Amino acid sequence: MVFAAPGEALARAEEVLGDRPPPLHASVAHQVIGIWQRDFGDMRLALTHLRRARAWAARADSAEREADVLATLGVALVHAGRTRQGMDALGRGVERGTGHTRARVLFRRAYSWWVLGHHREALEDVRRAVPVLRQAEDVIWTARALTLRATVHLALGSVERANADFTAAEALWDTTGQEHDKADAVESRGLAAFRAGDVPAALRLLDEAEERYAKLGTPTFMLNIRRCEVLMAAGLAAEALAEADAALRALDGIGGQSTRRAELLLAAARAARLAGEPQTAIARAALAVRLFAGQRRTWWETHARLVLIGARHAAGRGSGRLVADAAAVAERLAALGAPAAPEASLLAGRIALDLGWTADAERHLAVAARSRRGGPPLARMTGWAAQALRAQAAGSARGVLEACRRGLDVLDDHRMTLGASELRARATAQGAELAALAQKASVVSGGPRRLLVWSERWRATALSAPPTRPPADPALLSGMTAYREIAARAEEARMEGRPVPALEREQRRLEREIRSRTLHMRGGAPDGGDRFDVGRLLARLGDDDGQLVELAVLDGRVQVLLCGRGRVRRFEAGPLAAAESEAEHVQAGLRRLAHPGARARLPVVEAAGRRLEELLLGPAAAHLGDGPVVIVPPGRLHRVPWALLPSLRERVLSVSPSASSWLRARETAPPPGDRQVLVRGPGLATGGAEVSELAGRYGGATLLERDDATVPRVLRELDGAGLAHIAAHGAFRADGPLFSSLRMADGPLIVHDFERLDRSPYRIILSCCDTARFATVGADELLGLVTALLPLGTAGVVACSAPVNDAAVVPLMVALHESLGTGLSLAEALRDARAALPPDALHRATGWAFTAFGAA
Repeated sequence: MVFAAPGEALARAEEVLGDRPPPLHASVAHQVIGIWQRDFGDMRLALTHLRRARAWAARADSAEREADVLATLGVALVHAGRTRQGMDALGRGVERGTGHTRARVLFRRAYSWWVLGHHREALEDVRRAVPVLRQAEDVIWTARALTLRATVHLALGSVERANADFTAAEALWDTTGQEHDKADAVESRGLAAFRAGDVPAALRLLDEAEERYAKLGTPTFMLNIRRCEVLMAAGLAAEALAEADAALRALDGIGGQSTRRAELLLAAARAARLAGEPQTAIARAALAVRLFAGQRRTWWETHARLVLIGARHAAGRGSGRLVADAAAVAERLAALGAPAAPEASLLAGRIALDLGWTADAERHLAVAARSRRGGPPLARMTGWAAQALRAQAAGSARGVLEACRRGLDVLDDHRMTLGASELRARATAQGAELAALAQKASVVSGGPRRLLVWSERWRATALSAPPTRPPADPALLSGMTAYREIAARAEEARMEGRPVPALEREQRRLEREIRSRTLHMRGGAPDGGDRFDVGRLLARLGDDDGQLVELAVLDGRVQVLLCGRGRVRRFEAGPLAAAESEAEHVQAGLRRLAHPGARARLPVVEAAGRRLEELLLGPAAAHLGDGPVVIVPPGRLHRVPWALLPSLRERVLSVSPSASSWLRARETAPPPGDRQVLVRGPGLATGGAEVSELAGRYGGATLLERDDATVPRVLRELDGAGLAHIAAHGAFRADGPLFSSLRMADGPLIVHDFERLDRSPYRIILSCCDTARFATVGADELLGLVTALLPLGTAGVVACSAPVNDAAVVPLMVALHESLGTGLSLAEALRDARAALPPDALHRATGWAFTAFGAA
């Protein structure tokens, strides 16, 4: 009962002890309380009760009872970090027990071997236990043994064997009422899905297991550890670190298992390393190493040492000693049969390369490179990274490019299994090193054209295909409706000055639920799609007599790739860090100019624009010609108000996340009918004054305002429209970019809502603040409102990257639509609209804040 209904079992055991039971019954009751405390509570109390259970078993003169208690006590001692005492108790239990009881003790010893990382010994004990348990028709313990054997197979990288055992165990669990064990089986299937490379299924199964554990009221620290693994593989390292640290606090609060504490510290160290916090990783990993060593857990200690060495290398502590340490860890992991061995060899080779030890580096990298031929996607990427570094050390640019191409192909296949746009974007971080190596090699071996191809190979790849449509999941749909209602109530309360903590807590809970369900979505079959073709790009630019400026970054400096007139030229501009800093100053200046009376700041902002041009375009600015210009900046520069740069100020200018994205937009056909939709949200300072005038201009347009401007109605009308204009308050969420929103009558219209459209509007104009802001994630990916629209059928967007003055927006929007009515593109119309504004600082700043994206 302690695993079927833990709370009830605890209460019943305490009730038995209150009735002065005979020794046999007292032993059972104390053992139940000990198990409960061991797995869900205080380890000190667990050991106290289990020692009492053993004493009562001795009084009952039952060798079988004593053997069973010794097994439970042994597991508890191992979890408390008293490894020798625990394994001694388990050994005595095997000696004391016979038949069926002995098989149960062997299972628990196998479990302890697994905890300690002794996988071969674990498999041997399970092998001896399973036939006896089956013969005794002990369904529960047979299912437990099969689940354990599957978990050990996973640790050794044998996914197929693990799945066979999980399937057999699940069939047995279906015949029992063991709810905790059933939840554990779901959790284990999540781990198997992760090892097989199916991240969405892993997240879904782990969430299901968490729901099952929650109903039982039992802590789930092993689940926390496994979810951290999956979150890290999904590119959510910061979330994994937060989860591990929260679980550590909870475990310490109840005086829980020392073994789980060490494992959580290891998970936190890995997450901190991936999140770019090497000092945090060093602290967590060093403590984990000490705990594992004290617990005599060599397997785990070796993995913790790998993370510690990697964190020290990331912190700039390269040395010959560190190479030797990484090589020793690689050898130990290989001897243990651990799948992480190639990762350790790659690390040893990488550190050796940094020191200029090419012979040592080649030896270690050659070992790591073997993993490129098989295994899960991330393991193969480790192998291709090693192969690329080998080629780089040998001076073979061709070898570098081939290894990088093969590695990024593996990543593409993996990425396309992910349905959620956020996961697709974040997953690209795993290919950042390969892409950077390829860019450097392409400069050496192929000139500007090849650099352009490799710049495109990893830029905004998450936008190369539409995300999987969110499922028609009733729970997801009702959650989004509830989210809108709560967010609207919270906004209303803030405006009235009422407290909102309870509403904000519920809003955050609903956000977590919505995001969790969208992360479960699987992508379609891997599809490489259209490969970028420089010739096709140049031909299309020739049709428009325009030029495309793609900004790449090599060794911290901006490289300008000027594409047009049949060729690609490369210029070197300034340091990226200086450009980022200057862009922040410009944004601050535009914010101030949005308020009347700040005209004295205009010369300062214009001077900053000139400095930005020098840093971002350098000598390329003199070669732009007179035609249209498309800017393709790296993700970290997408907040630059490009129209402020002197050489771009008076010309037709558009921005695109990638050249490939611009080509797709340029070749996207408008929908039939050219239907117009005008939307006016609540609470605008001007009341959305331009919408009334536009309604008169577009006689047949659909007008949604007041109570008609609800999220379901707006989405229904936007789907497949030719032109949409939305005047509504915009809010960018840096902490959750897919919850960036436009305020409608019934609450926020969020990015997740737009992803439900079959086809977003061909052209969309967002006359609101902050709609062109993005979160930069992954290698060079962008998450935000505009980037959600581009893969869904939108060919052109006008949006704003800064707060603007609502009154000054009205004439800009009216002039923009006047130009659109003459057949101009969004970029052409925006240029003419800026020129039509009054020349004062307020209106000029408003014009600079808006950008045309895409090619419509």
